[in-house]
Amino acid sequence: MLRWALVFFIVAIIAAIFGFTGIAAGAADIARILFFLFLIIFIISLVLGLVRGRAAHPPA
Repeated sequence: MLRWALVFFIVAIIAAIFGFTGIAAGAADIARILFFLFLIIFIISLVLGLVRGRAAHPPA
């Protein structure tokens, strides 16, 4: 997912350089959405991993 966000970001930069502002804005919006979605899923996975890790190894 992070790779797709980077691809859309690069498409946005290239489109902006060539003057396609509508395409650049659309690609930038998609890249932003994918990045934040990746961030949310990463944080949820991190928290669940920490919780499961502690539950699997109870304190002695």
